[in-house]
Amino acid sequence: MTATIRIQADPIDAAAETTALTRGRADIGAVVAFTGLCRDEGGRLAALELEHYPGMAEAEIGRIADVAQTRWPLLGLTVIHRFGKIGPGEEIVLVLAASAHRQAAFEAASFLMDYLKTHAPFWKREHLKDGTVGDWVEAKEIDDRAVERWR
Repeated sequence: MTATIRIQADPIDAAAETTALTRGRADIGAVVAFTGLCRDEGGRLAALELEHYPGMAEAEIGRIADVAQTRWPLLGLTVIHRFGKIGPGEEIVLVLAASAHRQAAFEAASFLMDYLKTHAPFWKREHLKDGTVGDWVEAKEIDDRAVERWR
Protein backbone atom coordinates (compact mmCIF):
# COMPACT_ATOMS: atom_id res chain seq x y z
CA MET A 1 0.00 0.00 0.00
CA THR A 2 1.29 3.43 -0.93
CA ALA A 3 0.40 6.41 1.22
CA THR A 4 -0.66 9.73 -0.28
CA ILE A 5 1.36 12.52 1.31
CA ARG A 6 1.10 16.17 0.28
CA ILE A 7 2.10 19.52 1.65
CA GLN A 8 0.18 22.33 0.03
CA ALA A 9 -0.91 25.93 0.43
CA ASP A 10 -4.39 25.31 -1.01
CA PRO A 11 -7.40 24.40 1.15
CA ILE A 12 -8.08 20.71 1.72
CA ASP A 13 -11.21 19.02 0.34
CA ALA A 14 -11.72 16.18 2.83
CA ALA A 15 -14.72 14.72 0.97
CA ALA A 16 -12.81 14.56 -2.33
CA GLU A 17 -9.79 13.01 -0.60
CA THR A 18 -11.97 10.36 1.07
CA THR A 19 -13.59 9.56 -2.28
CA ALA A 20 -10.18 9.25 -3.94
CA LEU A 21 -8.99 6.92 -1.18
CA THR A 22 -12.02 4.60 -1.31
CA ARG A 23 -13.08 4.71 -4.97
CA GLY A 24 -13.50 1.18 -6.31
CA ARG A 25 -12.44 -0.40 -3.01
CA ALA A 26 -14.74 -3.04 -1.53
CA ASP A 27 -12.08 -4.25 0.93
CA ILE A 28 -12.15 -1.09 3.08
CA GLY A 29 -14.51 -1.38 6.04
CA ALA A 30 -13.53 1.78 7.91
CA VAL A 31 -12.05 5.18 7.19
CA VAL A 32 -11.14 7.39 10.11
CA ALA A 33 -10.72 11.04 9.21
CA PHE A 34 -9.08 13.68 11.36
CA THR A 35 -9.17 17.30 10.27
CA GLY A 36 -7.15 19.78 12.31
CA LEU A 37 -8.46 23.35 12.15
CA CYS A 38 -6.96 26.72 12.98
CA ARG A 39 -8.47 28.13 16.20
CA ASP A 40 -9.07 31.85 16.72
CA GLU A 41 -7.42 31.73 20.16
CA GLY A 42 -10.22 33.59 21.91
CA GLY A 43 -10.83 35.96 19.01
CA ARG A 44 -7.32 37.43 18.97
CA LEU A 45 -5.85 35.45 16.04
CA ALA A 46 -6.03 36.76 12.46
CA ALA A 47 -3.97 33.93 10.95
CA LEU A 48 -1.52 31.19 11.76
CA GLU A 49 1.59 31.12 9.58
CA LEU A 50 3.09 27.68 8.96
CA GLU A 51 6.52 27.15 7.43
CA HIS A 52 8.34 23.94 6.55
CA TYR A 53 11.43 22.65 4.80
CA PRO A 54 10.24 21.29 1.43
CA GLY A 55 11.47 17.77 0.91
CA MET A 56 12.36 17.28 4.57
CA ALA A 57 8.77 17.62 5.74
CA GLU A 58 7.45 15.15 3.15
CA ALA A 59 10.21 12.68 4.00
CA GLU A 60 9.45 12.82 7.73
CA ILE A 61 5.72 12.42 7.17
CA GLY A 62 6.50 9.49 4.88
CA ARG A 63 8.64 7.91 7.59
CA ILE A 64 5.82 8.29 10.13
CA ALA A 65 3.35 6.83 7.61
CA ASP A 66 5.66 3.86 7.03
CA VAL A 67 5.74 3.15 10.77
CA ALA A 68 1.93 3.28 10.92
CA GLN A 69 1.69 0.85 8.02
CA THR A 70 3.92 -1.65 9.81
CA ARG A 71 1.93 -1.38 13.07
CA TRP A 72 -1.62 -1.61 11.70
CA PRO A 73 -3.22 -3.47 8.76
CA LEU A 74 -3.97 -0.36 6.76
CA LEU A 75 -5.52 -0.47 3.30
CA GLY A 76 -5.05 3.22 2.56
CA LEU A 77 -3.53 6.31 4.10
CA THR A 78 -3.68 10.00 3.21
CA VAL A 79 -1.83 12.78 5.02
CA ILE A 80 -2.17 16.36 3.78
CA HIS A 81 -0.62 19.28 5.66
CA ARG A 82 -0.94 22.93 4.70
CA PHE A 83 1.59 25.73 4.86
CA GLY A 84 1.36 29.49 4.51
CA LYS A 85 -1.09 31.79 6.30
CA ILE A 86 -4.17 29.93 7.49
CA GLY A 87 -7.16 31.74 8.94
CA PRO A 88 -9.30 30.68 11.89
CA GLY A 89 -11.70 27.90 10.90
CA GLU A 90 -9.55 26.75 7.97
CA GLU A 91 -8.02 23.28 7.73
CA ILE A 92 -4.39 22.76 8.68
CA VAL A 93 -4.10 19.00 8.37
CA LEU A 94 -6.08 15.99 7.15
CA VAL A 95 -5.32 12.40 8.08
CA LEU A 96 -7.32 9.55 6.53
CA ALA A 97 -6.62 6.01 7.72
CA ALA A 98 -8.42 3.14 5.97
CA SER A 99 -8.57 -0.46 7.14
CA ALA A 100 -10.86 -3.47 7.00
CA HIS A 101 -11.85 -2.78 10.62
CA ARG A 102 -12.37 0.41 12.62
CA GLN A 103 -9.95 -0.14 15.51
CA ALA A 104 -6.87 -0.22 13.29
CA ALA A 105 -8.05 2.90 11.46
CA PHE A 106 -8.72 4.80 14.73
CA GLU A 107 -5.39 3.85 16.27
CA ALA A 108 -3.38 4.61 13.14
CA ALA A 109 -5.00 8.05 12.74
CA SER A 110 -4.32 8.89 16.39
CA PHE A 111 -0.71 7.68 16.12
CA LEU A 112 -0.16 9.74 12.98
CA MET A 113 -1.48 12.94 14.55
CA ASP A 114 0.58 12.47 17.72
CA TYR A 115 3.74 12.03 15.65
CA LEU A 116 2.90 14.84 13.22
CA LYS A 117 2.52 17.24 16.17
CA THR A 118 5.89 16.28 17.62
CA HIS A 119 8.12 15.15 14.73
CA ALA A 120 7.03 16.79 11.47
CA PRO A 121 9.24 19.82 10.72
CA PHE A 122 6.68 22.63 10.69
CA TRP A 123 6.97 25.98 12.44
CA LYS A 124 3.99 28.09 13.49
CA ARG A 125 3.74 31.81 14.15
CA GLU A 126 0.66 33.76 15.18
CA HIS A 127 -0.52 36.86 13.34
CA LEU A 128 -2.81 38.76 15.69
CA LYS A 129 -5.88 40.86 14.87
CA ASP A 130 -4.20 43.93 16.38
CA GLY A 131 -1.59 43.73 13.58
CA THR A 132 1.27 42.33 15.64
CA VAL A 133 3.18 39.21 14.70
CA GLY A 134 3.85 36.84 17.56
CA ASP A 135 6.85 34.67 18.23
CA TRP A 136 7.19 31.19 16.79
CA VAL A 137 4.90 28.88 18.76
CA GLU A 138 6.78 26.55 21.10
CA ALA A 139 6.11 22.81 21.23
CA LYS A 140 3.73 21.78 23.99
CA GLU A 141 4.59 19.30 26.71
CA ILE A 142 1.14 17.71 26.37
CA ASP A 143 2.01 16.74 22.77
CA ASP A 144 5.27 15.16 23.90
CA ARG A 145 3.40 13.16 26.55
CA ALA A 146 0.81 12.01 24.00
CA VAL A 147 3.46 10.49 21.73
CA GLU A 148 4.94 8.50 24.63
CA ARG A 149 1.97 6.11 24.64
CA TRP A 150 3.09 4.72 21.27
CA ARG A 151 6.60 3.74 22.39
